Amino acid sequence: MVPLKLSVVITFIIGYALITFEHKVSINKAATAILTGVLCWIWSLIAGFPQNDVALVALNAHLADIAQIMLFLLGAMTIVELIDSHRGFKFITSFIATQNKRVLLWEVAFVTFFCSSILDNLTTSIIMITLLRQLIEDKKVRMVYAGMVIIAANAGGAWTPIGDVTTTMLWIGGRITSGNVIKQLFLPSLFSMLVPLIYLTYKVKRDIPAKTLSFNDEPAAYGAKRIFALGIGALIMVPVLRVSTGLPPYLGVLLGLGLMWGLTDLIHQERHFLKVPHVLTKVDISSILFFLGILLAVSALEYAGILERLTLWTDSHVGDKNIIISGVGVISSVIDNVPLTAAVMGMYDLTGYPMDSKIWEMTAYCAGTGGGLLIIGSAAGVVVMGMEKIRFSWYLKRISLSALMGYLSGLALVILWL
Repeated sequence: MVPLKLSVVITFIIGYALITFEHKVSINKAATAILTGVLCWIWSLIAGFPQNDVALVALNAHLADIAQIMLFLLGAMTIVELIDSHRGFKFITSFIATQNKRVLLWEVAFVTFFCSSILDNLTTSIIMITLLRQLIEDKKVRMVYAGMVIIAANAGGAWTPIGDVTTTMLWIGGRITSGNVIKQLFLPSLFSMLVPLIYLTYKVKRDIPAKTLSFNDEPAAYGAKRIFALGIGALIMVPVLRVSTGLPPYLGVLLGLGLMWGLTDLIHQERHFLKVPHVLTKVDISSILFFLGILLAVSALEYAGILERLTLWTDSHVGDKNIIISGVGVISSVIDNVPLTAAVMGMYDLTGYPMDSKIWEMTAYCAGTGGGLLIIGSAAGVVVMGMEKIRFSWYLKRISLSALMGYLSGLALVILWL
């Protein structure tokens, strides 16, 4: 039994190392995550063979929870991709128009912050970097704005149940309620963005005019306004339906997707490239499968009792939950925040920490915003790094300090506020 439990841990560590060095080993992280998750459960099932009924029941129970997250992500990502395919986001970016670079930095930061509270921070970052390329020709100047986009996207996703996958996991897992997480985390998340924003404002020269924005050369597709309004409305209604009717989040987002699917079929009789079947080919399915593999692996660690032992160790050696969860945020700048959040959920159950306990809101904040401390710490950071060819060392020297100041200021509010 002990060697097999050890095999689960070793498999997880090796798998996560391969995920971390994805670009070095040239194996997609989704493939590694799936193999890791499956192998971890294989070791668990072998440990109980031939009386492995308990392990199978536990696996099916975990899979039911994981499936809800997968369906929610698939529906939400398809809705966002539908809006983007219609170029509907130009209705948001059209509000940005200024010749003052410092004013522009503030406009970009706040638009990113509020967009990522509804959309995922990855999509928001792509939209904002595309916008910045039309506004600022000087790459060195543009990289400062790109750094601010990463911070604002991570901060914006932390305070709503649909803004970041980690917050969504806590919400669907019954750890937080939508109203409470918005009320408790809005100000801390805002501060985690404002502090770096004020700091970086003085790094931008205001006497150099920004290039005039011009989105008119790429008109929105037919029906873009209706798709945009219905899509954003559908995403906003998910937590509303959850509170008012108890409808599970994945059913709420699938309801919105079904309505949008019907609308696009009606208004695009000949424009098949704007219909859902084609849009689904552009949805990042590999990310969904990555989450599936990671969550399966973490659930295997929970079943094997590894997370329980980790809880006992941290409680005996650290004790203070504020320090433990704060550390999660720092670690999330290096390690993906999805398994970290899943691990915290496995370490602390609802019996000892009921819904809306301080530990859950704090986890949402730390895991959501901590990824901005390093450029590799979040999906937003990785995609911006690729789009703008930003070096890790440049971000560490120019942005990380301000991101850390923002993280700590918001964290102080969380500790005092909750």
